[in-house]
Amino acid sequence: MDFIGGTTLLLIACVVFILLSTTQARKSNGRGKLPPGPTPLPILGNMFQLNTKEMFKSLNKLSEKYGPVYTIHMGMDPVVVLCSYDAVKEALIDNAEDFGARGHMPLLDRISSGGHGLVASNGERWRQLRRFTLMTLRNFGMGKRSIEQRIQEEVQFLIEEIRKSKGQPLDPTFYFSKAVSNVICSVVFGDRFEYDDKEFLKLLGLLKETFQGFSTIWGKLYNVYPKFMEKVPGPHHRLIKASDDLKELVLKRVQMHKGTVDPNDPRDFIDCFFNKMEQEKNIADTEFHMDGLVYSTLDLFGGGTETVSTTLRYGLMILLKHPDVEERIHQEIDKVIGRDRAPCMEDRSLMPYMDAVIHEIQRYVNLIPMGLPHKVTRDVKFRDVNIPKGTTILPMLSAVLNDKKHFKYPHLFNPGHFLDENGKFFRNDAFMPFSSGKRICLGESLARMELFLFFTTILQNFSLRSPVDIDELDLTPSISGFGNFPRDYTLAFIPR
Repeated sequence: MDFIGGTTLLLIACVVFILLSTTQARKSNGRGKLPPGPTPLPILGNMFQLNTKEMFKSLNKLSEKYGPVYTIHMGMDPVVVLCSYDAVKEALIDNAEDFGARGHMPLLDRISSGGHGLVASNGERWRQLRRFTLMTLRNFGMGKRSIEQRIQEEVQFLIEEIRKSKGQPLDPTFYFSKAVSNVICSVVFGDRFEYDDKEFLKLLGLLKETFQGFSTIWGKLYNVYPKFMEKVPGPHHRLIKASDDLKELVLKRVQMHKGTVDPNDPRDFIDCFFNKMEQEKNIADTEFHMDGLVYSTLDLFGGGTETVSTTLRYGLMILLKHPDVEERIHQEIDKVIGRDRAPCMEDRSLMPYMDAVIHEIQRYVNLIPMGLPHKVTRDVKFRDVNIPKGTTILPMLSAVLNDKKHFKYPHLFNPGHFLDENGKFFRNDAFMPFSSGKRICLGESLARMELFLFFTTILQNFSLRSPVDIDELDLTPSISGFGNFPRDYTLAFIPR
């Protein structure tokens, strides 16, 4: 009798919990505390309404019913989703201060030890680290001729490495990651790596595993149910171990600097950070300590490697699929630059088609489709609804980059999206691959420079050939989540 009574009480408690949770969710939608959205299930939230393989498409689809600003529940956590250029602009630009904090992302918190570094931090920590990093990067040539020369030098190393293939098909993945990474390595670590350096290859392998792990179903589940996922086995633990191993390798590079820093002649970002640590060693709550140094270095290394190299890899696959576009690029390169000198940034203004193609590659690739989460720093009234302080905001960059008001053929690759009727390049306000507002990618200027110089120099020296029929090339991502990653492919670089 006692057993039956206990079971009955447990069942009643479960039913009451479900009813209360559902009622509470409906109330939260109805009382104006958050924008309307689909009614969540207890604990599960709206997970069953989302395609976890292409979550950004599910979220964009929901906006057709609930509008460009709506609420979704990731597990038990409400998230406000922004699904149009106008909504994202109004939040991140027009109300930059209110929407400028980093939002809840448990996996990011886990690998940043609770919010260290440039990407995961908030408040005064973020402001101090970002200000210091921007100043330091500028001092080391960011956006200037000196960093342009460094990129040109690295592109030539890449060209020579590609020539060794003698026109045979190859997988471009690590060719691009090694070359792109060396640019940021020269700023952060003070030197480049040889392409066959074992430690360098290990760094790149761990970085790729970590970056792509965020987009797997296991990474997505961790972000929704972090306490549960910490306790259950699965591939997400390999992701966390890879990030921990990556941190240890970066720490090793940092410690190699210790004791050899010249305060009057810093060699790189790490030296500058050590100098700042020495200046603030007597400030109890300083943000310039070893954790800040390691995680900031890790953010620069990771952000400066994987995003640009993935865009290059995806971009060349797109050009294989569109040989007419490649041919027109070759014609513009031959007309403006020729084949006897290296491309430079001054050429970009004279090459509207190349510029338009690179912009369209970034738009079409849609590398970070959901953006990084933000959160509101105070109670905000936004479009006639109240958003409580601390609510996570998801600025859907995929919705911005595919906004029909700004791109005539959003789901097609079309460089004409960035060309006027006279064939001149024009800027489109909805071009936001680097996000926007206070949290815009601090490496934007470097990435734009790298993309132009890498794409242009490669296509100056080579024509692209696919070993399979181009109709067999599939441009849909192999993995889609935090990032969109191209399918594996090979191509041949034929000397021109």
